[in-house]
Amino acid sequence: MAKDHGPSIKNDAVYEALLKDGASEEKAARIANAKAAGSLKQRGAKLEDRTKADLLQEARTIGIAGRSKMSKAELAQAIRAG
Repeated sequence: MAKDHGPSIKNDAVYEALLKDGASEEKAARIANAKAAGSLKQRGAKLEDRTKADLLQEARTIGIAGRSKMSKAELAQAIRAG
């Protein structure tokens, strides 16, 4: 079972997995909370089949810098790198 990281982390298991994979604490918290809120799309979905607007929204949720200047392909790549 995942350790309780307090009220600021909404999904402790995702947070711990992201930290283990090398994500910063800030990035792990942002992604874990977005996932808990249901605002992240399924990771298994093909990103190329989604609209650029949808990719921009997910990039915004994750906190990817420079997203407004990215092409659809660049957005998909940045989201995968997460």
